[in-house]
Amino acid sequence: MTTVRYVDLAEAAPDEAVVVVDVLRAFTVQPWLFHRGVARLLAVASEQRAFELRDHDLPGAVLVGEIDGRPVPGFDLGNSPTEVADHPSLAGATVVHRTSAGTQGLARTAGSGLALAASLVTARASAQALKNAEVAQVTFVITGASHGRDGDEDLAAAQLIAARIDGDDPDPQPYLDRVVRSQAAEPFHPGGPAWTPPSDLDHALELDRFDRPLLATASDLPDALEVRTA
Repeated sequence: MTTVRYVDLAEAAPDEAVVVVDVLRAFTVQPWLFHRGVARLLAVASEQRAFELRDHDLPGAVLVGEIDGRPVPGFDLGNSPTEVADHPSLAGATVVHRTSAGTQGLARTAGSGLALAASLVTARASAQALKNAEVAQVTFVITGASHGRDGDEDLAAAQLIAARIDGDDPDPQPYLDRVVRSQAAEPFHPGGPAWTPPSDLDHALELDRFDRPLLATASDLPDALEVRTA
């Protein structure tokens, strides 16, 4: 049986096997980017690094992300799966992704033996990747447990993935219900800010929508991690 531990974003550090979880919305967005045909995806911790990469190393790169949930001025897209799903021209693009939780977790766990970026939409694929790797211990980084929030949306996804690693197949509905009731989901209910459309929550709840996990590895560029599908 795989030993599991859960840490918040402040405790995130490299380990043998790490799953960085961000349901709302970073790691719901990233599978959608690949689904829309993005050729390369880099994760960074700061908006300044994203601009540097676009302006110097990766001309024409598409900048995607948010600061405190809001779209970053000068970025091409916000951190919205709805926006990505509806975008007309991402095929073949290089994307640089910066968020306040998910990409921070990837940056803090850089150098891990195995690092996955996970959410509900890749839950089964993430569990299968960990089973295939035969890891004895896995650390889940609950990125939503920061900025004064409890992160239960990410903890719910992590606990579902953890159950599946060892072959359990629990009823997913209670886990999905926790996401809907979470503090992080509140702005995505009707009447919330324009940058938190309810459709983003709908996308985040599409359990096992994608069948390939997201792996984060070192890139050939400083302070940037390569994210790819396995």
